[in-house]
Amino acid sequence: MSNSVLDRAAQTDHPVLDVLAGRWSPRAYEAEAPIDEAKLASALEAARWSPSASNSQPWRFIVARRGSAAHHGIHSTLVGFNQTWAGDAAVLIVAVAEVAGADGAPISHAVYDLGQAVAHLSVQAHHDGLHVHQMSGFDAAQVSETFGLDERFAPMTVLALGEIGDAARLPEVLQERETAPRVRRPLADTVLVDA
Repeated sequence: MSNSVLDRAAQTDHPVLDVLAGRWSPRAYEAEAPIDEAKLASALEAARWSPSASNSQPWRFIVARRGSAAHHGIHSTLVGFNQTWAGDAAVLIVAVAEVAGADGAPISHAVYDLGQAVAHLSVQAHHDGLHVHQMSGFDAAQVSETFGLDERFAPMTVLALGEIGDAARLPEVLQERETAPRVRRPLADTVLVDA
């Protein structure tokens, strides 16, 4: 089934912005399409302008285009399941939290703020016709070693980013995931207190 006809918009119970309802995490990427550098820059710019506690901006990104040694280096840190599809993405990005300042003091909100930056990045990318899939299945220690990260920088997730590809090119089990209905638990089960 071609993703060009696949409608993945969330069927929300309450109205949300179209870009939020339409955003989803594919595994099928167009292996031959280069990244649109302007769209990539806009996604990174959206991350740059996300909110953070005391404007500390405790996020960093390792950006690697397909075909580069850095892309290969990131891809090699992915668990086998993610390696089967993520190499086709035009860009692999490691989202890194600055968990301690230059003085060694812990930055308690770093992971939260990084999450906001990645959310802004993914929404901007989707708005511009790119897709992002975040992965926790990777070897963070290997990323740190490969890119010489100081211990105050913690790799938290890897993002595949690029143009959507044809799900029919994926292994059958991934094709099923790619086309399965999108589900979320009910809002009433998500809000702990609503006084």
